[in-house]
Amino acid sequence: MIDQPVFTFLEKLANNNNRDWFASHKEEFNEQEKKIKALFKNLQDELSKIDQIESHHVMRIYRDIRFSKDKTPYKARFSGSFSRATAARRGSYYLSIQPGNSFIGGGFYGPNAADLKRIREEFEMDATEMRTILSNPKVEAYYGELQGEELKTAPRGFDPSHPAIDLIRKKQFYFVHPFSDEEVLAKDFRQRVSQGLELLLPYFEYMSSVLTTNSNGESTL
Repeated sequence: MIDQPVFTFLEKLANNNNRDWFASHKEEFNEQEKKIKALFKNLQDELSKIDQIESHHVMRIYRDIRFSKDKTPYKARFSGSFSRATAARRGSYYLSIQPGNSFIGGGFYGPNAADLKRIREEFEMDATEMRTILSNPKVEAYYGELQGEELKTAPRGFDPSHPAIDLIRKKQFYFVHPFSDEEVLAKDFRQRVSQGLELLLPYFEYMSSVLTTNSNGESTL
């Protein structure tokens, strides 16, 4: 469970985002991080009942400020991901805990050029299965629309009038569902997270089949 001290620490960190303060509250950080790591471990066990999960990764709270205009040294949140097992299963699940901005999600946030081209080619050939996934009433009610940055015009080599141009123009393909602070602190939060992420499984299975085959449907593994 996530309890109020987790949020309290993150709120204080947001208001005192400097190395001196963090050093003097390192013990408090370690205590709250242990709860987060336990949550992620338990969530991996939960997700493994519905999908094959290779590992989970709790992200470091330290920010990489080398190329950022924002020089605050710490993230005022706890976050991490769950990787699907083997090269045949693409995509990952994500969880972020932050006062007033907690959410789960999953998908393809930064596909490489080859994967992006393959996804667009699939939509160009037939976007029916993707449309079916997106129009699933449970997915629509829980996640809303597919998220991600997109081009203002058609990518080079694609017809601007193609029926699936709304999908083809996308550069990212992911879903997000927010949680209120009250929901995060509730006893059933872990179950809510696993149930919400389970809704993404058909999407991941479809995208995995696309990204592990060529345009002729032949396996690339």
